[in-house]
Amino acid sequence: MSHLNRWANRMNAIRELQSWFLSQCDRDWEHGYGVKISTLDNPGWSVSIELADTDLEEVEFEEIKRGVGVDAREGDDDWLICKVADQKFEGCGGPETLEEILSIFLRWKDAHPATAANGSKPPRLS
Repeated sequence: MSHLNRWANRMNAIRELQSWFLSQCDRDWEHGYGVKISTLDNPGWSVSIELADTDLEEVEFEEIKRGVGVDAREGDDDWLICKVADQKFEGCGGPETLEEILSIFLRWKDAHPATAANGSKPPRLS
């Protein structure tokens, strides 16, 4: 895959996340919930997406782990954990896993039609 194609795929994941976020905004949800993307000091990424009051809040998610616990290798930055707990999608991973974490969330969201594309909440009020 060329650098241009990889960049386009990353931007698509960000656009899709933006679209999902916007579909949740109803003048209420965005004041109490949201999406947080931050860095870790080991180094890596942390993604937290609040699911309360969304169509995903009761949807099962099977935890995904790679390169952690008994599979961990010292000095290996290719690790990842994604899970849902306390009505939040939580993803953490090595320094090159941000796009993968976002893609895991987006594939899970898309697997549940009520949450796909623009979500099922009422349209955003202007």
